[in-house]
Amino acid sequence: MSEVKEKLSVAPIALTEGAMKALKDIRQDQKIPSEYGLRVGVKGGGCSGFSYILGFDQQKDQDNVYQVAGMKVLMNKAHGIYLLGMEIDYVDGLNNRGFIFNNPNAEDTCGCGTSFSA
Repeated sequence: MSEVKEKLSVAPIALTEGAMKALKDIRQDQKIPSEYGLRVGVKGGGCSGFSYILGFDQQKDQDNVYQVAGMKVLMNKAHGIYLLGMEIDYVDGLNNRGFIFNNPNAEDTCGCGTSFSA
């Protein structure tokens, strides 16, 4: 297995205070190991063409690694073009609860809030 080198540079995304609190709670509640980082990415599918990836994962060879508000963020090198400038927020209201992706690169989004086209 090849050694994974850690790269740290200016992060292409931002996490709000609400998102950070929710992510820290998830990490603690699910006992996620400290060496895992937050994976942010995209995958084909969803009602608008792409959907977001958000979850804790181990670092892989093709990842860029960033520090965002003290959290290790992992992103596949090829996904940066779709996520540059994106802000991830978390809302906990009566009508809506969950992560929200504010992506300036999305040409179109759908009502679910987790699918977009670029």
